[in-house]
Amino acid sequence: MKYIRMTIISFLVTSLVLLSACNSDTLSGQSILASGSAHTVAIQKSDSVLFTGRDMEKQSDVIHWTNVVAVSAGTAHTIGLQKDGSVLAAGLNRQKQCEVGNWNGIVGIAAGGAHSVGLKKNGTVVAIGANEFNQCDVADWTDIIAIAAGNAHTVGLKKDGTVVATGWNEHGQCDVSNWKEVTAIAAGGAHTLALLNDGTILAVGLNNENQCNVTEWSEIEAIVAGGGHSVGLKKDGTVVAVGRNNEGQCNTSEWKKISAITAGNAHTVGLKNNGTLVATGINNFGQCSVDEWKNIG
Repeated sequence: MKYIRMTIISFLVTSLVLLSACNSDTLSGQSILASGSAHTVAIQKSDSVLFTGRDMEKQSDVIHWTNVVAVSAGTAHTIGLQKDGSVLAAGLNRQKQCEVGNWNGIVGIAAGGAHSVGLKKNGTVVAIGANEFNQCDVADWTDIIAIAAGNAHTVGLKKDGTVVATGWNEHGQCDVSNWKEVTAIAAGGAHTLALLNDGTILAVGLNNENQCNVTEWSEIEAIVAGGGHSVGLKKDGTVVAVGRNNEGQCNTSEWKKISAITAGNAHTVGLKNNGTLVATGINNFGQCSVDEWKNIG
């Protein structure tokens, strides 16, 4: 199945934006901000969950969630990690991607195109949803400290800084077996990113829009991958982006004082130090209408 067809059917977004701070014993480093194909979700300091964007599959049901410490968004579904290690889900459930009610002991979450992934305290991984490319075949993974989910592939960061991946690999997005000294990972529509401990980036996968041209980036502290673009948060609070920019999703050069980032199919969102948000890219469903959001974090 060609990539262009898959993006029409389902698209992913990466959710874990500060993975370098995440390990199997803590909830820190999880994302309080997530972007789906055409929606955006954020957690307020008051414990409320905010939503904007496409709502045809009832993704907005997240506004009723409480005790949520992290969120992750897929094509048309959202999952939330609760303080007690359980997981909530809302949105499209055609592939059973929202059937996470029996999960427990979870410390990390990632939502793919039509699958959901959970990282357990003991370093193992659970997954549910679409599995036509074996993107949910993670049962034998061990010593994992971070996870990321792409359109139809899943990536895991191991304690030793190496990376494992499973799923759709038509463009080499799962060819990560030789990576070392990795501190964070991100999975996009058909590409995968890794943040190294020296602040530089590795990338594999589809590069038709130059989304993998990140080798010259430096001083990066967080990464996210969108449908066809890649975004990096620099240590100085500025943001770099490369790849598909047909909707202005890479127009982040003027952003400053950013503390977290997320990328959707064709939009990008940044959390500012003051708890407000900035967004750029397509806004046909209001997924970038976050100007009035406050106290995020």
